[in-house]
Amino acid sequence: MPDDGSRDDRLTTVAVAALACIVQDILHEAVGHGVTAWLSGARQLTLSTVALQSDISTRWIAADGTLVNLASAVIFWLLLRGGQRYRPATRYFLVLTLAGSLFTGTGYFLYSGFSNFGDWAVVIQGWQPHWVWRLGLIALGIVSYYASMLVVAVELKPFRERSHPRRMQGLCWIPYFADGVLAAIAGLLNPAGLVYVLLSALPSTLGANAGLLALPSMLRRPPGEAGVPAIRRSIGWIAAGAVASLLFVVLIGRGLTWSR
Repeated sequence: MPDDGSRDDRLTTVAVAALACIVQDILHEAVGHGVTAWLSGARQLTLSTVALQSDISTRWIAADGTLVNLASAVIFWLLLRGGQRYRPATRYFLVLTLAGSLFTGTGYFLYSGFSNFGDWAVVIQGWQPHWVWRLGLIALGIVSYYASMLVVAVELKPFRERSHPRRMQGLCWIPYFADGVLAAIAGLLNPAGLVYVLLSALPSTLGANAGLLALPSMLRRPPGEAGVPAIRRSIGWIAAGAVASLLFVVLIGRGLTWSR
């Protein structure tokens, strides 16, 4: 909570972070994997916060979670660069959805390359020499993830504030831990079992969002630069975050199944 009218409201910050986390997860699992599987002829789909399970499996189904994240990141970036004068909480939401989409999308290259598990391990399955493809994923992941950090850093720069030099830590670290807690709680209800929490939910959230922990050190505020005003207490954002988080955990966390 703000103590002098200039600090960001912590409860609103957590709510915005939770909404951004949910949006990028739905884009990845439902829009990316789910829509592709449905259009590919799947007869049954089960959507959860951890994975999209279907009765068919193709490289495109595996790849499109990442591809939708990256495509949506372009949209969020364009919204931020469009010149609109957003309120601080709205701009923060757009920056976090941009960051989540970029970090999840590019982080999957790195994760699958190292672990030989996950979406892009499915994409390159059977391609030979396999170790070369894995090294290619790792190299692509390192380069694209670092580029994503630079993009997000540019969008976070307006939030820097000389009178509160630790502000950036709160704006970056709070969503990192809030997203991890939300993903863990929702993942515990997953019908696929605890193994998906350990192998997918936590790595994809805590691992992919690790860039948030490093961003404050990349954003040391130069003298004379104006900052975005503080994020004020917003009942609307808090209520939206609470309702969305509840639905995310109780409904999607348990899994939603469609058949045809």
